[in-house]
Amino acid sequence: MGHALSIHTKGTKELRKGRFSSRNQVYHISTATHDRASVFDTFLLARTVVRSMRREDDAGHSETLAFVLMPDHLHWLLQLTGDRSLSGCVNTVKSFATRTINGISGRQGRLWQKGFYDRAIRREEDLVGIARYIVANPVRAGIARSVREYPHWDAIWL
Repeated sequence: MGHALSIHTKGTKELRKGRFSSRNQVYHISTATHDRASVFDTFLLARTVVRSMRREDDAGHSETLAFVLMPDHLHWLLQLTGDRSLSGCVNTVKSFATRTINGISGRQGRLWQKGFYDRAIRREEDLVGIARYIVANPVRAGIARSVREYPHWDAIWL
């Protein structure tokens, strides 16, 4: 995973082709804000997305293994733990965050681009290495010199 993920809106239907949700499967999700707007450079709005992911965990639908919320996109490493589909989990997080952020900020309309990218992680893959790659995103983007300087990330191993 030595390259940055490109997130765009073209081919949203293509994103869903072959998507399969499986309980206990680990997925790396990437999704961006509508028009790549830097919505999450405001601390309160960023923490709203984090709270939305935690709600899915608390409801028993997912277990967040690692994430980083960048100003205009989210990388989320999660394990499905309940009966909700991967699309259901991601859409619930995006929907709750949108309603809450629009209410807080007075924004209207879409917060996120349609769809999301997902990658099922094979059992033999190095989850800690993938988590490190995810949380190092702000350093690679030049937003922070160290992940310790960036507030919107977490990983169960780090």
